[in-house]
Amino acid sequence: MSTFPAPPPAHATAVAAARATDLTKVYGEGETRVVALDGVSVEFVQGQYTAIMGPSGSGKSTLMHCMAGLDTVSSGSTRIGDTELTNLGDKKLTQLRRDRVGFVFQTFNLLPTLNALENIRLPMDIAGRKPDQAWMDQVITTVGLADRLKHRPSQLSGGQQQRVAVARALAGKPDIVFGDEPTGNLDSRAGAEILGFLRNSVRELGQTVVMVTHDPVAASYADRVIFLADGRIVDDMPDPTAELVLEHMKRFDAKGRTS
Repeated sequence: MSTFPAPPPAHATAVAAARATDLTKVYGEGETRVVALDGVSVEFVQGQYTAIMGPSGSGKSTLMHCMAGLDTVSSGSTRIGDTELTNLGDKKLTQLRRDRVGFVFQTFNLLPTLNALENIRLPMDIAGRKPDQAWMDQVITTVGLADRLKHRPSQLSGGQQQRVAVARALAGKPDIVFGDEPTGNLDSRAGAEILGFLRNSVRELGQTVVMVTHDPVAASYADRVIFLADGRIVDDMPDPTAELVLEHMKRFDAKGRTS
């Protein structure tokens, strides 16, 4: 159990892009039973950039995966807007992830035979949706890809490939974008560019972003940092700085050494 008290629900009067209520996720049974999430309740506010942090095994990626509809829950509920995910069948859940959720992962997940623009448009093409061209142009300008659209992934640097992945996540006007260590495979300069693009997508495009990270510098780009330990939310920091986040993480490390 963490020494931090559980915070009260934040932003209670704000509009939630996503919400978890008493969310529990258990893997295995008997001696192999692991409680990855233990009654988590949290809201992610529209138009806000949130980072999720915690030590290894704290449940941060599990929380993101459950809230994004990528993993099932053991009990409790998750919502995207007003839609309850735990009640959806596979077909409707797939449609929701495709139409209302954007994803950015460590691996860029680009199709090598498609150029940058085709990769960006791919989810909408699969859904048979016509893109909003003005929005697409704004997204492409925001991530700085206007002169690289005809290049295939093999002709792009790692940072440029991740920009394509970010643009793809934003292009369909999702309710929320989830990022799981989106700068994990990038050098510091390219990582800073991607973090800046995500922050700009919130401030300039009104996007909602939730990012799992282990990096205090990456977390400092966010408007808010949620800290997990032992499957529970143990702190909720507004207006983070790298120094404040690092201090919190040191407290987690100290607890782990003395427990």
